Amino acid sequence: MSGWQLSGYTPVRRLGAGASGSVMLATHDATGTPVAIKYLVRDIGDDPSFRTAFRQEARLLGEIDDPHVSRLYEYVESADGAAIVMELVNGVSLRQMLREHGPTTPESALCVLKGSLAGLAAAHTHGVVHRDYKPENVLVTGEGLSKLADFGIAMPIGQGSGSTVSGTPRYMAPEQWTGTPASPACDIYAATATFFECLTGRPPYDGQNLFTLRDQHACAPIPTDPAPQPVHELLRHGMAKQPADRPQPAQVFLEVLDRVAGDAYGPEWE
Repeated sequence: MSGWQLSGYTPVRRLGAGASGSVMLATHDATGTPVAIKYLVRDIGDDPSFRTAFRQEARLLGEIDDPHVSRLYEYVESADGAAIVMELVNGVSLRQMLREHGPTTPESALCVLKGSLAGLAAAHTHGVVHRDYKPENVLVTGEGLSKLADFGIAMPIGQGSGSTVSGTPRYMAPEQWTGTPASPACDIYAATATFFECLTGRPPYDGQNLFTLRDQHACAPIPTDPAPQPVHELLRHGMAKQPADRPQPAQVFLEVLDRVAGDAYGPEWE
């Protein structure tokens, strides 16, 4: 790896990269603990607004301590760069899992949704909306625990994004397309859309461009037929067109999920 590196850590290999930064597997020299270090891309790091956003991601992560959220260990910022040191999750993203194995069983999809909702519940309790829940940002461990990751565009509840629309179109709630203030209802919608993809192997809407996708999320019927009948209630509630019609915050939806799963698949469904 070229460029600035965080002292006290030995890099092992690159885990991934995105528009704003790259993630490295590294070892903490003092303890031997493996970690994931997210480095802000140097050119972008020279832009104060990106530094501010990166700093906010670290601050929001630092406020959430929950087994269903990838933990923050350290945030370092200097003239040479900025980095977030995070818990290394021993597992794969839900996206990788679906790409490799295809749709899951209903019970497996419910387990992933339950763990993710628990992570969202912890975030919502701390006044944080994730705003970009999708299969890439859900990590599944070898033990089957799902963890929420990447709070890169998270915002405090109630703050608006102005004219900027942020999120991933295939999972964005109807109101998120208009840049309305951040709310737990957006996360509930995206989690349910991802749940649908777990069950069926595809997102709920398949519009080939942004205009079509926006209209489908806003007006098209909620797709339930491809999914098993016992979970239709979860899909209808979680992807309701109006935010007020979705169970929220996430803790409320968790209670609905437990009831539906228990009724459909028995008390030992997990």
